[in-house]
Amino acid sequence: MQKRVADVEPSRLALLNSGIIEASTLAECLAVDFAALMHAVLPEIGDDAIATMRQAAGEGITRRMALAARLIHQRHDIAVLSKLRSHASDTVRGWACFVVGAAQEHTLSQRLPLIRPLADDRHFGVREWSWMAVRPHIAADLEDAIAQLSQWSVNSSERLRRFASEATRPRGVWCAHIWPLRQIPEKALPILEPLRADPAPYVQDSVGNWLNDASKDRPDWVAELCARWSAESVTPATSRICKHALRSINRKR
Repeated sequence: MQKRVADVEPSRLALLNSGIIEASTLAECLAVDFAALMHAVLPEIGDDAIATMRQAAGEGITRRMALAARLIHQRHDIAVLSKLRSHASDTVRGWACFVVGAAQEHTLSQRLPLIRPLADDRHFGVREWSWMAVRPHIAADLEDAIAQLSQWSVNSSERLRRFASEATRPRGVWCAHIWPLRQIPEKALPILEPLRADPAPYVQDSVGNWLNDASKDRPDWVAELCARWSAESVTPATSRICKHALRSINRKR
């Protein structure tokens, strides 16, 4: 298993940079040369955009994802989305996520259907990029987002159910906090309640992390919610969620 960028074989890296294959590990995701990939996939974008991407090679991957999307959006607008989100490269599909985020003229009701296929993508990396790319818009229109994403919480796809939870985590990972949910986490119960006994560990982990986030500001609320859930839903899934949710609280005891 590749653990470092340096472990990625040159021949495989060449395929990744040409957009022919998907990354299979985090190391491969981080190894991709965005300028080379952009030139291979969107040569018409122009030398200036490729040069800008090359100059940003030392930036963190999240910054480079957002930059690539801005450059693509400036050249192609949202019309390029169908090409990007059906591409063989997971990185290119990740750019599609951030193109959805970069389309400032869209409302949340327009944006969520655009991100939905990417939130349900087969690749782990694309699914992470999907919620990161639209989270600022979710935070900016929180009540509407909760109303819409509560419908995702009951979807048959565990990937979409996880998106609803992960995209609204009060603290989250590699992203800005959603302060209203840090202060009043109960606002998100329309999303969380349908997930309290979710059968998928992929979703359980996200819900547990959501509540663990909330416990750092509202420990009493999380403890009370987990006590209620445990009483009302005596299942291994709920038990696992609550164990994850209470881990920070329990460490302090």
